[in-house]
Amino acid sequence: MPNPTPEPSDTQSLDQVIDRAFQGVADVADAIVMFEAPIAGVDVPLIVVWLIAGAAFFTAYLRLINVRGFAHAIRIVRGLEDEDDEPGDVNHFQALTTAVSGTVGVGNIAHVAVAVSVGGAGAAFWLVVAGFLGMASKFAECTLGVKYRRENPDGTVSGGPMYFLERGLAERGWGRLGRGLALYYGVCVIFGSVGVGMFQANQAFVQFVAATGESESFAHGQGAVFGLFLAITVAAVILGGIKVIARVTSGLVPAMAFLYITTGLYVIGSNIDRLPDAIVRIVTEAFSPAGAVGGVLGVVVLGFRRAAFSNEAGIGSSSIAHSAVRTSEPLTQGFVAMLEPFIDTVIVCSITALVITTGLDPEVLGTGAVSGVELTSKAFAQVVSWFPPVLSVVVFLFAYSTLISWSYYGLEGCVYLFGPSRRVRLVFNLFYCVCAIVGCATTLAAILKFSDAMIFAMSFANLIGLYFLAPGLRADLDAYWARVRARKTAA
Repeated sequence: MPNPTPEPSDTQSLDQVIDRAFQGVADVADAIVMFEAPIAGVDVPLIVVWLIAGAAFFTAYLRLINVRGFAHAIRIVRGLEDEDDEPGDVNHFQALTTAVSGTVGVGNIAHVAVAVSVGGAGAAFWLVVAGFLGMASKFAECTLGVKYRRENPDGTVSGGPMYFLERGLAERGWGRLGRGLALYYGVCVIFGSVGVGMFQANQAFVQFVAATGESESFAHGQGAVFGLFLAITVAAVILGGIKVIARVTSGLVPAMAFLYITTGLYVIGSNIDRLPDAIVRIVTEAFSPAGAVGGVLGVVVLGFRRAAFSNEAGIGSSSIAHSAVRTSEPLTQGFVAMLEPFIDTVIVCSITALVITTGLDPEVLGTGAVSGVELTSKAFAQVVSWFPPVLSVVVFLFAYSTLISWSYYGLEGCVYLFGPSRRVRLVFNLFYCVCAIVGCATTLAAILKFSDAMIFAMSFANLIGLYFLAPGLRADLDAYWARVRARKTAA
């Protein structure tokens, strides 16, 4: 659904001017990154195939680490393995909540809606499969992010794909390739952060307008004004750096997740008589799609594409936040990071999918028309008429937390490329906040094109690095399990 802007007239509004200028940028980015090739009669973006292959490879290569390491990850997050005197800026839980706040966001509401509105209920099944497989690639990239992180002169640490690409590949004799890929990733993460921030801001504005009267809302056509307010509140946090971001997200993420999950379960419970049919449709349409995309392969690609934007597995971005953890054992944070796709996709996205499929008639889904947060809002409103304003609060909190987390990712890209000076940090943060204003004044279709392109562009370099470093990672994992077994035996 387009942004709620006034009808075209001789005098264009500020929102319309911004939207028209941004459309061309989005089209160019989409054409370059999301190149499609026909596979089994379906035009498939090759970069999505690249991500699917990476998630499947690391699930197999690390011997189902997403299953074997789950309980151990919970133990670490509970603080039973915390290392307060180790190098780093934040503890395991704060690193997880900072990263989760970058993944659990409006995408969990809007991208699920986009998937099922285009591909039908079956797209939700492949979202969950993508989340499960993505746990393994998330483990790999976040472990390596901590292993090859750098300590800055001011005592802070910087990590993520830029550093494991440069340092890790140099160790294996591919220094020039690693440096080139690191520079490429640094540029991509800057624009990727902008794309994500614009999407979050856009959907927060769309839901706010819907909850306050749609075309009769006082905010109708005032996206730039709403974006300015959002930008100011974001700036108030991100100018404080990672420690302030971590403190905010460690309190905000559990609260907003609880609010959304609770209200979502209430809606599902109110439609409990429709739940069995919804689950059957999700499973059966995954293999016999009723949606507007081309066959099973089209639905698979759609599900993985939306999941990748939501949980970022294979993208490498959240390894930047995890790299700030206090630990001398990189693998512990890899285990913690695995929980992100599980929380984000397996739990939260599944709840959204069930809210939509139990709350709306099947004919509404799979039409091929792109619909975001407003579709989820409509499903909530079927149960309680005043739920859309509640959802507005949830969406705003999701958008806000994701905006501040992704600002840190983009900032770290700038620090890698231009150095950690105060001027670099200030200029990027101001630029990022301006882009949030643009996001509120732009249509959803254009933002999806741009943000998808920027996010998926990051996966190209990230997965190349993971493949090169996979043998060393598995050796480190085997040695880690041996130490854990030895500790248990000694105890």
